Amino acid sequence: MANKSKTEYNLQYAKEKLKRIPLDVQREKYEEIAAAAAFKGEPVNGYIKMAIDMRMKSEGFLKSEE
Repeated sequence: MANKSKTEYNLQYAKEKLKRIPLDVQREKYEEIAAAAAFKGEPVNGYIKMAIDMRMKSEGFLKSEE
């Protein structure tokens, strides 16, 4: 029963706090991204988020580390 409650909480949290961003890339590009992420020991999702943060910061849109 506790697992169901945790799952329900996670789903509710995601619904209220998260926004999905669909991203389509060609397979070859994905393989390049995945290889770079693996080299750094990071998941692809985290690698992409870091790249977005780095660009936003360099362009003055990200003021602090989140």
